[in-house]
Amino acid sequence: MLTLLPLSLLSALLVGLTYPSSSGNGVNAVRLPFQVRTTNPFGSNSSSLSSLSRRSHSKRGPSSATIPVHNTHNAEYISNITLGGRQIPVLLDTGSSDLWVTGDVPNTTDLGKSVSLNYAVGNAHGNVHTADLTFAGYSVSDQAYLLVTDTSSFSMDIVSQGFEGLIGLGPNTGSTILDEVDNDSASSVLDRIFSQNSTSANYLTILLDRIGDTAENVTGTLTISEIAPGYEKISSMPKLSVDMVHKLTDADQHWQTYTDVNGVIGPDGQPIQIDSIVPSAPDNQLVVVFDSGYTLPQVPRAMSDAIYGRVPGAVYNEASEVWTVPCSQMINLTFKFGGMDYPIHPLDVSSSDFNMVDATGNPVCVGAFQPITSAFSLLGEYDIILGMAFMRNTYTLLDYGNWIKDSSIDQNDPFVQLLPLTDPTTAKNDFVKIRLSGVDSTGDAAHQLLPADQMQHSPFSAGEKKKMYAEKVLSRWPYILVGCLVFVLLMIGLITWRCCVWRKRRNAAKAKTAASMGISTGGLSKPEPAYPLEMQGTSSPVLAKTNYSMDDPYAYHDTKARDVV
Repeated sequence: MLTLLPLSLLSALLVGLTYPSSSGNGVNAVRLPFQVRTTNPFGSNSSSLSSLSRRSHSKRGPSSATIPVHNTHNAEYISNITLGGRQIPVLLDTGSSDLWVTGDVPNTTDLGKSVSLNYAVGNAHGNVHTADLTFAGYSVSDQAYLLVTDTSSFSMDIVSQGFEGLIGLGPNTGSTILDEVDNDSASSVLDRIFSQNSTSANYLTILLDRIGDTAENVTGTLTISEIAPGYEKISSMPKLSVDMVHKLTDADQHWQTYTDVNGVIGPDGQPIQIDSIVPSAPDNQLVVVFDSGYTLPQVPRAMSDAIYGRVPGAVYNEASEVWTVPCSQMINLTFKFGGMDYPIHPLDVSSSDFNMVDATGNPVCVGAFQPITSAFSLLGEYDIILGMAFMRNTYTLLDYGNWIKDSSIDQNDPFVQLLPLTDPTTAKNDFVKIRLSGVDSTGDAAHQLLPADQMQHSPFSAGEKKKMYAEKVLSRWPYILVGCLVFVLLMIGLITWRCCVWRKRRNAAKAKTAASMGISTGGLSKPEPAYPLEMQGTSSPVLAKTNYSMDDPYAYHDTKARDVV
């Protein structure tokens, strides 16, 4: 029997799910599930950051709108802001929209409003403050931010990891601080920068580097309203329209778009067939979020199984919720957007940065494309979150377009452009050099994929099954809402029709009764008065002297009785 979710409960759930919960259901959760080998990115090692197998690009000096992005062992990407005169290293997160920092901030004003931002690594809680901010050469006065005074809820020491805050680079509609303060100073940093520079294009670009031994060094870079030198080809890449979420849930709007049809090519060279959970998604296409805050991309469990389940020696680690594979196994993976191929470097498909070992104590690599669990979209708004392991393979341009209301020249719909950076042949050579000590054994029988009928499958947890069931209901909330409204209108129409039928039948019954008594019910005229019997045919002076009323022909009054003899 089909059971519909009550409208009141649906509304309550929608309100509760608009913002990320402490369980990390929101995309803006920065998920760092492992402790990686780290060094302070602002220390002596910061100048040695390098990238593998990038296509050759010319190099020119950086402009004021270009800032370096520091890499902490491929797990965190960090840049500096200046807030209240203090320089602060912050994580770059395209999946959220708020700014928060820890420590002391000079020249700051406490607005007395408390806000809590929830992430997978902990809870950022404190009061909203304002202070002057500088970022990528742009200055903003009285920028609202969250000053976090207690970091004990975080699962790691963020200062030792090299950052003391986070800057959200997502759409302004996702700002929790803006909802609380509700004035222009509370808008996101990028929204304010673009609004006060209304004649500039409203876009941001990000280049993430990959740490490793290579002859080619490329430093991570972030730019605002300009292209990084040497990467001008991105302007000719397809403009991927941002898939817009429903206006009632626009706090969940992210940098998201569709893959091509059959847009994920697995290790066997065949498309990985996955049905989208997004009701509006076209057939054989998936909705993807680009989120620089995720170390490991989040994909449907069936897709993660298809990538790693046929690798000899692969084991699913239920405690860490990841596949582990032999580090010597080269795994191919390609995404397709706008008719372009975006190969993933095999060093990004499996990662050796997490110090994982198997049951015998031997080192193993982590399958970077992790089954999506805590970030699963209960509202059915996306299928995949492509984090750092994907974004290291592209130069990414995010155009805010008409999300910026005060812009005078850039009022197009928001879009994403991706310039592919990984060449498969060069990437294979890098893999052989680093993982196989220069000896190419990728074609050996030991490294061949298992037959499809021997593919391993990772287990679904009870909580995961519950989320999937909830999504099937909640993701259809617009249809449920419309269905409820249609039902109400039909009920009103039915009641009105029944009332009309009942009234018509009642009138017909009355007419039938009147007809049976010889009484006409239509065209009635006022009857002629009937005089009293004793007054008919007489010329008695009584008649002449009577005050006779046509309204009451049976009532008469002798007004001059004294004249009657």
